Amino acid sequence: MLQEHTGVILKKPIPEIGLDSGSSGVVVHVHGQGGAYEVEFLTQDGQAICVETIKPEYLTLAPLPAMHDDVRKDLPICEEHSRKPKPL
Repeated sequence: MLQEHTGVILKKPIPEIGLDSGSSGVVVHVHGQGGAYEVEFLTQDGQAICVETIKPEYLTLAPLPAMHDDVRKDLPICEEHSRKPKPL
């Protein structure tokens, strides 16, 4: 079963709502025990296209892209949070 905030890829096209196979999105709600999912579909640059209720057989887990060093250097807040707090 997929969880909320999981990246997914559409396995089959759904032409009636204008989505092609390979469209990517994020699960925003799980219906029941995974009987269907609310998925927010996104453009490649992260803009929302639509939110649709999708059956699980239409979805597959999206692979996570590797975070490159040039992206990591732009995240100084993450480094601050990874430091241990100073003892009082």
